[in-house]
Amino acid sequence: MKFQRQAKILELIEHNEIETQEELSTRLRSLGYDTTQATVSRDIKDLRLIKILSPSGKYRYATSSQEAEKSFTSRLQNIFRECVTGVDAAQNIVVIKTLPALGSAAAIAIDAMRLPNAVGSISGDDTVFIAMRDNDSALEFCEQTRNMLK
Repeated sequence: MKFQRQAKILELIEHNEIETQEELSTRLRSLGYDTTQATVSRDIKDLRLIKILSPSGKYRYATSSQEAEKSFTSRLQNIFRECVTGVDAAQNIVVIKTLPALGSAAAIAIDAMRLPNAVGSISGDDTVFIAMRDNDSALEFCEQTRNMLK
């Protein structure tokens, strides 16, 4: 029961701006979980939830790993913007040119983006190859990358 309740808590905070333990407890009870404030408090501690400022200006619960990953991915995307000098496609292979010695940084950023149509990437000193699932995915990624670099 504890595992199911905690899984539901993670689902609730991912899809809703939950500000208080009381609000979380109320939502759990409405879903059939018999909870108390003390139980919710222990679950928050077990799950290592933190409060973050949401775009609406309110504080809400989130997992610390979500925020760390968002911050990390955002930093990698900034690095990507700074080091990429060109992008082109050859059928389903995307070729990304970077400043010297920054191919690996660009590849790490690409891998962190978890592109749904990317099969894999490999990098050299100033070049990254990305194998995409098909030609259209490669062209779409090139267009998105060029727009991001503007």
